[in-house]
Amino acid sequence: MKKILAALVVCAAAVLPAAQPAHAATPLTMLGADVSSVQRALDLGARYYDASGAQRDPLDILKGVGVNYVRLRIWNNPISGYNNKAKVLQYARTVKAKGLKLLVDFHFSDTWADPGKQYKPAAWSNHGIGQLQADVYGYTYDVCASLKAQGTTPDSVQIGNEINVGMLWNDGKVVNNDFTNLSLLLKAGYNATKACNPGTQVIIHTADADSDANARWFYDGIAAKGVSWDITGLSYYCMCHGTLSNLYNVISDVRSRYGRPVIVAETAYPFTAGNADSTGNSVTSGCSGYGLTWEGQGAEFAAVQNTARNAGAVGVFYWEPTWYAVPGNGWDPANINGSGDGWDNMAVFNWTGHLNPNVRWTP
Repeated sequence: MKKILAALVVCAAAVLPAAQPAHAATPLTMLGADVSSVQRALDLGARYYDASGAQRDPLDILKGVGVNYVRLRIWNNPISGYNNKAKVLQYARTVKAKGLKLLVDFHFSDTWADPGKQYKPAAWSNHGIGQLQADVYGYTYDVCASLKAQGTTPDSVQIGNEINVGMLWNDGKVVNNDFTNLSLLLKAGYNATKACNPGTQVIIHTADADSDANARWFYDGIAAKGVSWDITGLSYYCMCHGTLSNLYNVISDVRSRYGRPVIVAETAYPFTAGNADSTGNSVTSGCSGYGLTWEGQGAEFAAVQNTARNAGAVGVFYWEPTWYAVPGNGWDPANINGSGDGWDNMAVFNWTGHLNPNVRWTP
């Protein structure tokens, strides 16, 4: 997911919803929400209200509408001081205390990593592929072991975020169809995770829900190099990744082709075209059949869950449902106070922190 400012605008062409082929549905067991921005929001005094108007903790509200899994991104050394190891350890205690499962999303960067950019952390900037393997192993193991030591062992981790053409560029970038370096980094992350805790599931995540050919190119490429993983993760935003029928086909194919469970690791939909602050919205249009309303947001999210379930996926994660516009909780970790929130129309809480009553996570 290209998180910064209007990155989604370039792919925001409306698409028609399509009927999915008949398939024996399997329950969704990973009903997730990426709430990585919520610590900062709460520190700034943000308030969250359930559908009845009662002020409550945002995790309690989300749990009440079906969430059982929380995803937290981790950056190595962000200038903001948020989404780093210390903050993830802190909020992991809250997540686990509420009986929720934990997915840690390693970006291996000091800032956003997505299909358009995969910047090395500053501390690793001059490291070649040999040292980067040790870096990935050491950092992954350290974070996992620290979580385990405080009784909050991660249930799953992502080794990289939307790594369509690799991570830790340029050393880990796939060039001329050569997956060698990327495979070395992925193996380092996998091995570190299993050394920390064999039961923690490793997810490899791309934004390839738009194209079965792209998904096959990537996952065939790493499989041919002997990379192991437990769950295949895909991002799906209808304004970027096409019809629900296409999503169904990609999930079905990668599930059967690689013999691993599949999750939609990111999805979201706008409830308005309006903007709550001075920063432009990342998404400015929706998809045919779903209005830019609370009702439309709820219906589109339900349709994504239904499609994933019917295609045999095991989970769906909504990206940043709690990130409504709070001054000082901006998108840029290098200027968190001065940058705004390009996601305020995509959260499932409106601009006063009230929950959309039409949104539910369903097994």
